[in-house]
Amino acid sequence: MTTLTVRDVPLHHDDPAARLRRTAAAVRVHFTWWGVRRALSNAQKEEIGDAYAAEARLISASKKLIDTRHEAFRKLTGIRTRVQQFWRGLTLPYVEAGIRLLRQSDIELFTHTLQGFQEELTQAEADLNAVYESIKGDARQRLGRLYDAGDYPSEIRHLFALDFDFPSVEPPAYLLRLAPDVYRQEQQRVAARFEEAVRLAEQAFVAELSQLVAHLTERLTAGPEGAKKVFRDSAVGNLTEFFERFRSLNIGSNAQLDALVEQAQQIVRGVEPQALRGQEGLRQQVAAQLGQVQAALDGMLIDAPRRRIVRHSEPRA
Repeated sequence: MTTLTVRDVPLHHDDPAARLRRTAAAVRVHFTWWGVRRALSNAQKEEIGDAYAAEARLISASKKLIDTRHEAFRKLTGIRTRVQQFWRGLTLPYVEAGIRLLRQSDIELFTHTLQGFQEELTQAEADLNAVYESIKGDARQRLGRLYDAGDYPSEIRHLFALDFDFPSVEPPAYLLRLAPDVYRQEQQRVAARFEEAVRLAEQAFVAELSQLVAHLTERLTAGPEGAKKVFRDSAVGNLTEFFERFRSLNIGSNAQLDALVEQAQQIVRGVEPQALRGQEGLRQQVAAQLGQVQAALDGMLIDAPRRRIVRHSEPRA
């Protein structure tokens, strides 16, 4: 039998993992999405093989049923992208794939926003259905002999959907009554998972800040023969957005990370992109200071601690 324990990690009420466990809710977002690709039939692959003197069984090929660049379809994918960005921007990672951790105080905001996205997606699906016959006609011309009417639904309805739920990550209460020992083991397992969630959050913040700082530093550093590099306002704006998100989601688990975020924020505070473009001295100063932050972040990425969860297997009889 395998049990989980946590070594050298105090799980008292005020530690970051316990605090995260107490204040967060698990949330999951999932989509229903019409798959617009179809694999070619064996006969079609054999035809391709004949044209290239290749064996059909070694050929993998598919076709798109519709032009996914069509405005009506791109509207749907745009909504999906915005949902994913909102979900990830408001939450922290968790150890289970597809689940993230949301502050309980943000549940109402999250629910209201996702319901708005659901309405948008429903309307966008209706808009796609309104031009569906035209899109199919275009596909018939573009696909030629690969077009198969049987690949297409009669209408675009209930093919796109957005759902979300709040799955429980805690051991069920009835387990304490039925099997107290198993319940205690489950409590240890959940505690260890939240320890891992803290580590994942730290890694995600370090990696994101490192990427943003490295990009801005590279843009501010002169190119060959001292040539200035072009950079967008977003190179600074994205850092500002990160600081705001870090402030709201930070669980205070890593003093070094907190200090580096504060240092980076102080470096760019009040610095306008236009000033960086026009003042060479300012460019060099900001680049040099951010370079120091980057070096420290690189060290954190290299020295990232391994999981503090230790697995013990009981010896066999």
